[in-house]
Amino acid sequence: MKLTTMQMKEIFNRVADRIEAEKDWLSELDRALGDGDHGVTMSTGWQAIRKKLDDFGEGSECAELFKAAGMTFLSAVGSSVGPLYATAFMRGAAALQGKRELDEDDIIAFWTAAVKGIQERGKAQAGDKTMLDTWMPIVEALQAGKSEGKDIATTLKEASAAGKRGMEATKDMLSRLGRSSRLGDRSLGHQDPGATSAYLIFSAFCDGALEGQSA
Repeated sequence: MKLTTMQMKEIFNRVADRIEAEKDWLSELDRALGDGDHGVTMSTGWQAIRKKLDDFGEGSECAELFKAAGMTFLSAVGSSVGPLYATAFMRGAAALQGKRELDEDDIIAFWTAAVKGIQERGKAQAGDKTMLDTWMPIVEALQAGKSEGKDIATTLKEASAAGKRGMEATKDMLSRLGRSSRLGDRSLGHQDPGATSAYLIFSAFCDGALEGQSA
């Protein structure tokens, strides 16, 4: 699998479309646990990224695209999710310096670095009922697929499935961080909106990456 900067632009557009289509659902999930604005926040960030993509053309480096996406998201989004995804994109970009196309190892390296950045910036752990309950199973599945010698298509599909299971598992978790942690037992039974948007981002990435290879 090879993903060029231009293909990554198309994938980012796909992510923006997915978030836009599900923003009302994300906000509905957030109303049970927080301010009820997660869908609007994520939509704002990804629509800003969509506009920024126009700055990149043939010959642009993937790392520069990711850096710009991170800083654009941070500028557009004032909530705590802004610095988390900005850190993710910046850390991921640092693993891809000088590359105008990404191979299978690069894809795994990007997501591994990005999720490590989220964890270090947010100080959350698996089981805290946050986006990391989606992202950590995704990275674990990506690394497992690589170590087991699986093809990237299979690895991406398995990682997406692992992320979905992690997202759904947040329904049975107590919120331990942020405003929702004040709810105590009342946070049980509600799927975490951040974990949900994380799954939407990665599943859209997978769909775009796999479709691009089969086109």
